[in-house]
Amino acid sequence: MKKIILSLALTLGLVAGVQASSDGMAWDKAPNKINDMGALQNGAKIFVNHCLNCHSAAYMRYNRLKDIGLTEQQIKDNLLFTTEKVGDTMKSNIDPKQAKEWFGATPPDLTVIARSRAGHNGTGADYLYTYMRTFYRDEAKPTGWNNLVFPDVGMPHVLWEMQGERRAVFESHDGHQQFKGWEQIKPGSMNEQEYDQAMADLVGYLQWMGEPAQTTRTRLGVFVLLFLAGFMFIAWRLNASFWKDIK
Repeated sequence: MKKIILSLALTLGLVAGVQASSDGMAWDKAPNKINDMGALQNGAKIFVNHCLNCHSAAYMRYNRLKDIGLTEQQIKDNLLFTTEKVGDTMKSNIDPKQAKEWFGATPPDLTVIARSRAGHNGTGADYLYTYMRTFYRDEAKPTGWNNLVFPDVGMPHVLWEMQGERRAVFESHDGHQQFKGWEQIKPGSMNEQEYDQAMADLVGYLQWMGEPAQTTRTRLGVFVLLFLAGFMFIAWRLNASFWKDIK
């Protein structure tokens, strides 16, 4: 139950954080993982193991993960709970009514979270990538955590075991606190590079999940443009041939 509550708080803060970050720090550019099958598979694993504790992806079915190179058996063995079927949609493990009683709101669906969080600082992927990597210890907060993208975030850092515990170092400048860097308090199961890579994989998966057909759409769009260019050339030559003997 504690894990479910913490995971719910993580993503609720993730959804709300975009509002608070409009005047905050610049977002880091998220690596483009949309065509990296290995990264998407790892991102799907992180998503299922951490996000689906509280949030649904109601417009995504497990068997659609075959599009990123997973077999049906791999999906069954690694990503499904015992009561789920490979054709089911990705439903949350938490009772929405209980969640509303505990937190005052039903956890939002995450199917298109990466498409809905774009801002003047960058894309939705940039926001998610930066947010997931900028938690730090702040004992002044009720949860003991804060976030650079979403200052005063009302949620803990659920993935701290992966990233470890860090303290943000600030320096006073013209009456304002300016971020200077990180101080590692306790190591996590991953080093900084590994954690950044894991978050890039997760964000890549969230991007793909928001529009699984985007790669096909892009490829088809290129084909159509090439076809139109070729047809235009043929039409131009036919037009020139038709009018060459007409004065």
